[in-house]
Amino acid sequence: MQSTIGKKLILSIAGGSHEPELQMTLAGLPAGISIDFDQLQQFLKRRAPGNSSYTTPRKEEDIPVFLQGFSGSITDGAPIRAIIKNTNIRPGDYKLEVPRPGHADLMAHFKYQDRLNMSGGGPFSGRMTAPMCVAGGIALQILEKEGIRTEARIVSIGHKKAGPHMMDEILKAKEENDSVGGVVECRVTGLPAGIGGPMFDGVESQLAALLFGIPAVRGVEFGAGFQAASMRGSQHNDEFFVHGDHIRTRTNNHGGILGGITSGMPLILRVAFKPTPSIGISQNSVNLKTMENTTLSTVGRHDPCVVPRGVPVVEGLVAFGLLDLMMLEEEPA
Repeated sequence: MQSTIGKKLILSIAGGSHEPELQMTLAGLPAGISIDFDQLQQFLKRRAPGNSSYTTPRKEEDIPVFLQGFSGSITDGAPIRAIIKNTNIRPGDYKLEVPRPGHADLMAHFKYQDRLNMSGGGPFSGRMTAPMCVAGGIALQILEKEGIRTEARIVSIGHKKAGPHMMDEILKAKEENDSVGGVVECRVTGLPAGIGGPMFDGVESQLAALLFGIPAVRGVEFGAGFQAASMRGSQHNDEFFVHGDHIRTRTNNHGGILGGITSGMPLILRVAFKPTPSIGISQNSVNLKTMENTTLSTVGRHDPCVVPRGVPVVEGLVAFGLLDLMMLEEEPA
C-alpha cells in the first residue's frame, strides 16, 4: 500500500511494520544538491527503535539504501528512491483475528478485509515514520543551507510538563503494562515572510495534513492554538513594529503565520500524541472469525510512549512541508 503527499515536492511511502522492507520515493528535487549521508543517518538514529528504556526493545538500524536519485552524494534530478530493511520482525506476536482497541486493526478489516498484512499495525504502524524521516532529513539539510532551522522538543508527557521528572511518566506507565501520550513543540527560525497562501493553500493546511499522517497524532495547533479561544482580541492580536528593514510583531500568538502566510516571526506549532494503543492490560475486544466477544492483552514489543521518537518525525515532516511550499513560490506566476 502506497501513500503520497506534496505539491511540488512529492513524497510516497510504502511497506508495513512486518513487511520485508519499507520504501520511500521523493520526487521534485533538482540536480546538484549535496546531502551529507552521515548527518542523515544521525538524524534517523534519533527515531530508530531500541535505543533507550523509553522505547520499544525492537532493534532496527534503519539504514536507508538509495536505489536512485544520487550521483555519489549529489542529487541527479531523478526521483530519489530508498528502501529500509525490516530486520527484526516477529509477526507471530500478533493475534490478527482480535483487533486491538485504540488501533486501526478493526477499521483496516472493515475496509480491506484480509488483503493487508496487519502484523504490528501493517501500514498504519509507527514503523512507517522511518521512510518519512528519510525525506524529512533531506529536507532539513536543504533548509539549513538557506538559514532555516527546524527544532522540536517534548513539552509534556501525560500530565507532566517539561522538567526533571517528566520522563518518569513513561517508565511508570511501562511498569504498569500501560502507555502514555504527550505533546511535541516545533519551532522554525529563519523562515522568510510571504510563504503560503489563503485558505487551502495556507501553511497551516499543508503542515497539518503532513502531521496528521503520523500515526498516533490526535491534535495540531499553531501559535496560541486552542488557548486563543479563551483570549480577547486585545490579548491575542500581535502588534506590529519596525525592526531595522523588517516589520515584526511584539508577541507571537499567531505562531509565525497569518492568513496562511508566514510573517517572518518564528513558526511555532505543537503536536499532541495519544497513548500507544498496544498495552499489556486486558481489554475487551471481539474475535473477527467467530464474531464473539473476547478479551485481549497485547504482547510483543511496543513503545510505552511514542513521543520521544516522534520528535524527529515532527521536525522532518515540518521541514518537508516548508520546502515544498518554498519550491512552489519559485514557480513563475
